Amino acid sequence: MSFTESIKNEISSLLRGKEEAIKTAIVALISGGHLLIEDVPGVGKTTLALALAKATNCSFHRIQFTSDLLPSDILGVNLYNPLERTFEFRKGPVFANIVLADEINRTNPKTQSALLEAMNERKVTIERETYRLPDPFMVIATQNPLESQGAFPLPESQLDRFLIHLRLGYPSYENEKKALMEMKGFEAVEKLTPVITAEQLIEVQKEVRKVHIDESLIEYILNIVTATRNHDGIRLGVSTRGAQFLLSAAKGSAFYSARDYVLPEDIKDMAPLVFGHRILLKAKTDIRGTKKIIKEIAEDIAIPI
Repeated sequence: MSFTESIKNEISSLLRGKEEAIKTAIVALISGGHLLIEDVPGVGKTTLALALAKATNCSFHRIQFTSDLLPSDILGVNLYNPLERTFEFRKGPVFANIVLADEINRTNPKTQSALLEAMNERKVTIERETYRLPDPFMVIATQNPLESQGAFPLPESQLDRFLIHLRLGYPSYENEKKALMEMKGFEAVEKLTPVITAEQLIEVQKEVRKVHIDESLIEYILNIVTATRNHDGIRLGVSTRGAQFLLSAAKGSAFYSARDYVLPEDIKDMAPLVFGHRILLKAKTDIRGTKKIIKEIAEDIAIPI
């Protein structure tokens, strides 16, 4: 059994019936990307983030985003030491391998943007001093549906930093029944057995980047990207960064499946998850939704043989 399957099995013991969502989260992790989970409260978003950190033996910090949260509460702050008569930098919770930004759309845009440099460049700048973040580094953000009260929608620039956008959904009747009968709390997460270390995860991420992709499949990705820009129902298509992220996710999907090469199915499976939050529709009433439109585009484009 591969270590990715072992991680999925460990987390599945807590989140029953969510194998596909767990697989997607693992793909984001080994691809070196960030994950945005959007859904109603109480369906396992926080549990998934905690379990992923525990199964990989990574350092973990949780930040509860609220309306009064400040950027310094995330990044850290310089404090004056009267004995040394100097300022000392006190690191904020962003300095961890896996950072859970819980309910990220509950805070104001200024505080949301404090994560931009950290997510994009893996460093933070405080008063002209630059501090590197630990490696590996991943932000798992949860957000409530935008129709919830007190929610600030994430701007496109922030959404673009997330590799994958995921929805967990409600569990099936049988899995929800098992959850009620077992009533596992967060202490169950602490009992998970780490499958790999943070240092081993760094090496895995390097191996993922080495996964081979044929030039014809790169053209397949570009054809999907171009189609989003020319689609009648899409107002804003996918950027070049989005194309790069799909390439990374496809390699991660291949590695998860114990392959050292990308197949068209990897691209088709990942495209809705990577592109869905990157496009804007002309009609907000389009019942298909962004992910369904991306899936339709990927299906319509000829697959390289």
